[in-house]
Amino acid sequence: MAGTEKDTVKILVACEFSGIVRDAFTERGHYVVSCDLLPSERPGAHYKGDVREMLTADDATSWDMMIAFPPCTHLSRSGQRWWRGTYEQEQSLDFVSFLLNVPIPRIALENPIGVISTAICKPDQIIQPWQYGHPETKATCLWLENLPLLTPTNIVEGRTPRVYYEPPGPDRWRNRSRTLQGIADAMAEQWTLT
Repeated sequence: MAGTEKDTVKILVACEFSGIVRDAFTERGHYVVSCDLLPSERPGAHYKGDVREMLTADDATSWDMMIAFPPCTHLSRSGQRWWRGTYEQEQSLDFVSFLLNVPIPRIALENPIGVISTAICKPDQIIQPWQYGHPETKATCLWLENLPLLTPTNIVEGRTPRVYYEPPGPDRWRNRSRTLQGIADAMAEQWTLT
């Protein structure tokens, strides 16, 4: 169902190459642009470049909402033995702080359990794919600003850690980082209600 001009929300989806979240909101009639250093895997409104270029002082205030998926390589619990206290981790935390402090009225930041919780602040919510129709586990943290907690939409059986068992290879990181459709749909349905 397309939104009317009155209820259309202008949304920036930061650090998303897949287009999954962007498309979930777009299908509901909103103006959405994804941004990533990589090109989008799907056709749609996408800015290939650093999201900070889109969030200058003037540009940031033109967005109603931002959903950000900062790279987790230096932030996740699984990488702490290699990255704890490194320059790379410090830069990643600075980027997260930047995203959380952009002057956009509604912000969601997603990342797995990791150093953000201790270095910046605890998440507002931790969700699992099996709460949104996907029979697998992947504890995912959400930091929310002026957005409600996500309500589970389709609790299913199965608790396979698919992401953990993703085989080594050049696309492993890419396959592990895509947002699942059920979670993207829940975000789009629940976060644009007025």
